[in-house]
Amino acid sequence: MPENTPARRVCRDCDGFPVVHITTGNVTPDGRRHTLAATCPACKGTGTRTNRATLAPAGR
Repeated sequence: MPENTPARRVCRDCDGFPVVHITTGNVTPDGRRHTLAATCPACKGTGTRTNRATLAPAGR
């Protein structure tokens, strides 16, 4: 009998790909390309969405 696993909450802004590397177009002397890492600002590089209930302020 299969086990029930909870659905993974994927960030809707990055679709689970929180960090990407962008090439700058420059090449090093040994032939490699320079890259810059960019993280998703919505999930802060985790790839999962946050629970809105924990972010909402409680009380007045």
